Formats: sequence, structure tokens, C-alpha cells
Amino acid sequence: MGQNNEFMLVFRFEPNFTYQPTETEMNEMHQNWGAFIGNISIKEKLVSTHQLGFEGKQIFADKTVAEGIHISNNQTLGGNMIIKANSMEEAVEIAKDCPILLMGGSVEVRVINPM
Repeated sequence: MGQNNEFMLVFRFEPNFTYQPTETEMNEMHQNWGAFIGNISIKEKLVSTHQLGFEGKQIFADKTVAEGIHISNNQTLGGNMIIKANSMEEAVEIAKDCPILLMGGSVEVRVINPM
């Protein structure tokens, strides 16, 4: 196998604070995410994954602090995943199975550069 590189999958979606999914919809989402993460883990390509909550604060260059999360173009970050892949193309193929796409969201695949 070639050199393993790490890539971050960044999950974005449009939050809908007025809609509460049904229990059936929530179960389906959990199953989809579990299968997605499980498949990556079985292939030994999962490094880590994080889901982000809706509570937060933003700190700006002038040191002021604002309540709430950043929403741009009606989208926010829902979480991230770090995976191992031999190439950007392989990482993109993995990302194409992400359940966020079923919700109308998007996945950004980024190379991770060591600091």
C-alpha cells in the first residue's frame, strides 16, 4: 500500500431550528452515520470524528465575543472526520458516501499538513 496521508472531511449543512425530526428520522440518521463511520473504521482508515453542537461563542480579531455559532450562506459546520487515504481522489470517494449529503449538506475534503 502507498503512503497514507490524512485528510479532513468537513461537514456543512443548513440548520433548520424550526424543524424537529421524528424519532424514525433520527433513528435512520443515526443508522446511516453509524454505517458510514463503521465502514471507514473497518477499513482501518478512520482517525477521529467529531459532531459539533449548536452552542458556542465567536471571538473576533478585536477580542470581542459574540454568542452563537457562525452561519455563512445559511450553512454551518456540523462536524469533521479525519481519515487516512492514499490520495485526494480516494478521500473524495470515501466522502461521497457521507450521510450529510442525504440531508442536503456538503462535504469538503482537505489535506492535513503537520505543524
